[in-house]
Amino acid sequence: MSASIDMMEESLRLPKVLDLVAAASLLESFIDRRGSPLVIDGGDVERVGAQCLQILLAARAAWATDNQVLALENCSDDLRAGLVALGTAPESLTFYKEQAA
Repeated sequence: MSASIDMMEESLRLPKVLDLVAAASLLESFIDRRGSPLVIDGGDVERVGAQCLQILLAARAAWATDNQVLALENCSDDLRAGLVALGTAPESLTFYKEQAA
């Protein structure tokens, strides 16, 4: 299942380096966008660290709590490899809205 870009109101392009220096800015970016569907573009990422991974995982949990779409798209090879090295996968950072019964 994939999210349609057309339905996304917000987007966030991740920086090339997701390290401790980038963590505060990344957190603020998610706080500013909370409550709306969000597409995260990971196409430029060359390096990812544990601090930013924690923020990405927390964002996924927050969007799931809010039942809002959070989609990681255009994942660079470096981002994919970094996530795997840190024990997760790009798919674990994506959440699709639950359908009403």
